[in-house]
Amino acid sequence: MSRAPSDAALDIPPLVARRAVEWLVALQSGDVSREALQVWLAQHPDHARAWKRIESVNNKLRGVASPLTTALAHATLTAPCSNKRREAIKTLAVFFFVGTSIHLVKEQLPWREWTADERTAVGERRTIVLADGTELVLNTDTAINVRFSEQGRRILLVRGEIMIITGKDGQVIPGPFVVETAQGELQPLGTRFVVRQQTDLSRLDVFEGAVEIRPRDGAGLKRVLHAGQRAQFTREDISDPVVLQGDDGAWVEGMIVASGMCLRDFLAELSRHRHGRLSCDPAIADLRVSGTYPLSDTDLIFRALGATLPVEVHFMTRYWVTIRPLQTG
Repeated sequence: MSRAPSDAALDIPPLVARRAVEWLVALQSGDVSREALQVWLAQHPDHARAWKRIESVNNKLRGVASPLTTALAHATLTAPCSNKRREAIKTLAVFFFVGTSIHLVKEQLPWREWTADERTAVGERRTIVLADGTELVLNTDTAINVRFSEQGRRILLVRGEIMIITGKDGQVIPGPFVVETAQGELQPLGTRFVVRQQTDLSRLDVFEGAVEIRPRDGAGLKRVLHAGQRAQFTREDISDPVVLQGDDGAWVEGMIVASGMCLRDFLAELSRHRHGRLSCDPAIADLRVSGTYPLSDTDLIFRALGATLPVEVHFMTRYWVTIRPLQTG
């Protein structure tokens, strides 16, 4: 169980807490000197208390907090003033000033994504060919681990979405081929399929061959999906299969294909491929979108929406976009 922070930690202003973490990351990356830190610490008692809190947490977790160490290391390697460093600092501030348990380290810090064998950034897609000839296509904001051994071949989907085209050469690396998500395992039977990790469930689309689903806590429950089927599964259950649409999997070609998709769902899918916040006014959320849109230029998609729907695109910043009803008159 997560242990509550001390009263002293709760009493530290959030802006001071975040600034203290910024000093920690900058110090470890060599961007500032310890002498400069001392000047900041002397400016206000809250500064010194915040730094004392960071040192206290580090001391308590020394020797057992490898996720924290990894998270700090990745934060220091990102460019100063970059969005990635800012996001890392916000997450680290939650850890240092909200809770100190190992459970919180695992739940709050995205260290599994940061330390994954292969990753893609938001808006990036990449193809990888494994030693047995298996082809993996990583969608936007995806992280995987690859574990090949004498006992078998295993792909761990940490985050995001992958298309898998299984290799033909089982002689190179013998043993079963398994794809693992947070909710269970998939056993492909010579196939092409897509797996998507969502918050509380996983989704499987089978385009060729067949794939067996085994939920993690399903007490022996199994189901085989065949080409042209989709199903979702949790740790305990598997949904009934539904028929795939012809445009499912278009992201592999760098496209979003919509056929009467409501605007709300279309923007939710598009938001996976660009940084920042993307939303729409509830008054137009159920407008229908159809067409083929290139993911390489999401701004072009906004222009297309404005040309085909009674909407206007409002950019508060490059990273904060709202779709509103078109104002007439």
